[in-house]
Amino acid sequence: MDEHAELASAATPVVVTTGAASVELTNTVRVELTNTAQANLTEATAPPPQALSGVSEAGTPAHAHRGEAGEQWISRLLRAGAVCSGGLFLTSIALEALPKSEMVHVAIDVLRKGAASALLVTPVVRLVVAGTSLGLRGEWRYALYAAGVLGLLAVAVGAGLHT
Repeated sequence: MDEHAELASAATPVVVTTGAASVELTNTVRVELTNTAQANLTEATAPPPQALSGVSEAGTPAHAHRGEAGEQWISRLLRAGAVCSGGLFLTSIALEALPKSEMVHVAIDVLRKGAASALLVTPVVRLVVAGTSLGLRGEWRYALYAAGVLGLLAVAVGAGLHT
């Protein structure tokens, strides 16, 4: 046998689609083993394929799973905000059927202000979740953009409160 045996392992290319862009990911590992190392190598001590290729059991990279999880959180957040706001508006409309009194009028007013606030706050919270998700995936540039937009929103709200 040769002085060094070569073992080449190439992971199958994985196509990951997030949003509108498809990305093809390929990882290649090349390991050289000496005769003694080859004899001592057993299947029980071999690292899992994920450790060699960086690809998880499902066939997609771990950061792609984090990206999908972030997108799922964002979609849940937007749905929850819309359902919450819609429920508050519908409840205020249902209260219109009750006899007119001061308490009913205050309840309708509070519900409608709450629904409008939920509609305004939902995109801001979405921006926070997106920025955090981007930061966890290592996309610092876009996470900083999200933080910058949040900072500008804070300055605008602060300036609006002082006038």
